[in-house]
Amino acid sequence: MSHGNPYGWRYYGQQRPPFAAEPDPGQESAWDYPRPPRIEPDVREVVVRAAGVEVARTRRAQRVLETASPPTFYIPRDDVATEYLQPAPGSSGCEWKGAARYWTVSVPAVLLSAVGWSYDEPQPPFDAIRNHLSFYPGRIECYVAGTRVLPQAGGFYGGWITPEVVGPFKGDPGSSGW
Repeated sequence: MSHGNPYGWRYYGQQRPPFAAEPDPGQESAWDYPRPPRIEPDVREVVVRAAGVEVARTRRAQRVLETASPPTFYIPRDDVATEYLQPAPGSSGCEWKGAARYWTVSVPAVLLSAVGWSYDEPQPPFDAIRNHLSFYPGRIECYVAGTRVLPQAGGFYGGWITPEVVGPFKGDPGSSGW
């Protein structure tokens, strides 16, 4: 353990660990992202679909970048077809962002339970994701710049794996000690 972390976390984005993949030109390493995370705007087109129905489309996404995780894309609520959203039971907490609430997507052909989440009252450093939603790419179709997003392993985390990001990522087998 280092940095006084009781959970054994040793990497904070200052130094890439030896097991991390080396990014090619034009790629980013999730191990170069900071802890606590930072937010940056992303102007690429982000689209979310369920059963052929467009649930969200934006060029105003916010990417949350955190050590060892693929970015998570947050879409402004104004760019989400909220008529397809229903509150889902449950909540969770993030040590930096605060309390998350979950969303179910209901379109004519399908009901997808708890496939999205939002931070309605985020901690002050994360105000940029207030009135934004994100979605689990393993539970609903998510695209960045026309490319289908791969989900972060493990089912709990909501990172969006796109071709420009290399890992390995938190949630992968063997990652519990990170």
